[in-house]
Amino acid sequence: MRTRATASCFAGAWLMAVALVAPAAAGAAVLKATLITPDDDPRLERSRLERAYLGHPGGRLSDGLEVALEETKFELEAAGAEVALASAPAATLEAARAAAVAAEKNGAAVLLTDLPAEWTLAVADAVKLPVLNLGDASDRLRQQDCRARMFHLIPSERMRSDALAQTLVSRKWSKLLLLVGGSPQDALRAATVQASIKRYGLQVVASKPFKLSADPRERDLANPLLLTAGNSYDAVWVVDSDGEFARMLPYRTVLPRPVVGDGGLVALAWHAQFERYGAPQVSRRFAKAAKRPMTAQDWAAWMAGKTLAAAAIAAPKGPNAAWAQAIGKSTLDGSKGTSLSFRAWDGQLRQPMLLTDGQGVIAQAPAEGVLHPRNVLDTLGADAPEKLCPIAR
Repeated sequence: MRTRATASCFAGAWLMAVALVAPAAAGAAVLKATLITPDDDPRLERSRLERAYLGHPGGRLSDGLEVALEETKFELEAAGAEVALASAPAATLEAARAAAVAAEKNGAAVLLTDLPAEWTLAVADAVKLPVLNLGDASDRLRQQDCRARMFHLIPSERMRSDALAQTLVSRKWSKLLLLVGGSPQDALRAATVQASIKRYGLQVVASKPFKLSADPRERDLANPLLLTAGNSYDAVWVVDSDGEFARMLPYRTVLPRPVVGDGGLVALAWHAQFERYGAPQVSRRFAKAAKRPMTAQDWAAWMAGKTLAAAAIAAPKGPNAAWAQAIGKSTLDGSKGTSLSFRAWDGQLRQPMLLTDGQGVIAQAPAEGVLHPRNVLDTLGADAPEKLCPIAR
C-alpha cells in the first residue's frame, strides 16, 4: 500500500509539473537560429582531421550546438522557452549571403556562422539580425571591420598571442626567434604576434621565413636546424596557419628551447584534457555525442548554444529585439572558472585561454600577476582604449 501511495504521489507531482510548464510553453515564442557553414569545407578533409593540428577544427560545429541545447533542455522547458536550430551550407560568399536573407525571411532571430571573414561580413551586412561568429579569429572582424550586431565566441588571434606573450613573460623567456610562413594569413597573424610581443615587453632577436616545398632548391627553407641556427633565444615562436611545419618543429631546433605559437605550446579556447571547473564532464558529454574529442571551435559552438538558450530564457515570449538585447547582456558559464560576457566595444566573448602542448593543459591565461583596472580578462585581446571599431554598439 505504501508503494502504491508513494507512486501515486509521484505521479500526481509529475502531472502537476507538466500542468505548470505546459501553459508557459503554449505562450512561448520559438527562438529560431540558423547555422551557416561552408559547403565541402576544406578544413574538414579527412587527411587534415587525421593530423589533428592544434587550433584547427575537429568536425562539424553543429555537434557543439546540439550538445549545448540538449544540456539546457530542462532549463528551457522550465522557463517555457524554446530554441529551434537549422543549418544552411553555402558554397560561395553569394550563397552565404542568400542563405542569411532566406533565414531572416523564414523567421530566424539569430544567425550563427563558421565562415571566412569576408563571408561573415557579407552575412552580417545582408540582415538585421545578431550574428554569432563561431569560427573566424580574424582581428579585423573585432576592429576596423566590426559590425554592431556581430558577436564572437571564438577567441581572436590577438587574444591567443597575448595569452602566449603573458606566459612567456611569466617564465622569463624574453628573447624570441620568430619563424613565419609565407601565406598572406601568416603575414597578418605575424603582425598580431608582434603587437603582443611589444605589449608585454618581449624581444624578437630575429625573424625568419620558412616554406614547405617539394622543390629541392627550396629545401633549406624548411630545415629546422638551419632556421634556428645563428641566434641566441629563449623560445621559438612559429606562425604557421597551415600547421604542418609547426607540428614538426619541437625538439628539432639547434638550441634546446621551447617552441610556442602554432606548434609546441599553443593558446586555445579549449582542450579536451582540461581538468578543472567541470570541464572534464563537458568534454565527456561532447565526446559521447560526437564520437570525437572537443576542440576550441567545438567549445565556441557549445557556448553559442548556451548563449541562445540564455537569450530564450531571458525573454521566453520574444520578440527578436528582446533576444538580440539579451545576447549582449548574457553572463555565461563556460566551465573555465569565471563568468564570461561579451565586450561592449567589439562583441568579443571575454574568456580565459588554455595553454596546451596537445597532451594536457600546461597553464592558463591571464597569467598570475597580470593586472587590469576593471576585468583581468581584458588583458587578452584589444582593450577598450585600443578600440578601432567605429560603430557604437
